[in-house]
Amino acid sequence: MISQSCCFTGHRRISKADMPLVLQRTEKYICLLIDQGVTHFYVGGALGYDTLVAELLFRLRDTEFPQIEVILAYPFDGYMNCWTEKQRQKGVQLLSSYDKVVCISETDSKETYLQRNRYLVENAKYCVCYCNRNWGGTAYTVKYAKQGGLILYNTAKSDDDIS
Repeated sequence: MISQSCCFTGHRRISKADMPLVLQRTEKYICLLIDQGVTHFYVGGALGYDTLVAELLFRLRDTEFPQIEVILAYPFDGYMNCWTEKQRQKGVQLLSSYDKVVCISETDSKETYLQRNRYLVENAKYCVCYCNRNWGGTAYTVKYAKQGGLILYNTAKSDDDIS
């Protein structure tokens, strides 16, 4: 199944100016991967890029590609507790749309987020990301994906700069 799987990672904040292009590139890469036989898409359930991707995948699954599965890998129960009420409501609303939900750990710790990120990478052949800096959780996950030999598409770069 790994050969038919893609994971996503990205920053929590995407500027309004960048949002349309990031969304367009993400959809392009998803459709390209579906055409290549990818059917399993793993997201991490964080705010920002993860939420954007989940909503995009749900739309694509419900309109054009019913064969795809959208899988949530979240760090621990209660990880949304520090979100605003509006953000929590959105996160809970999205939960029912996932085809599968995987809880990585029973404990709340910084390490749990890293475990979640490693799980995403270790269950995929492809990684679509939004990464425009070389520090933080997204940069860590992209580096881990590169080390693991995943084929990487970065929506923060032009098509000519795909790494």
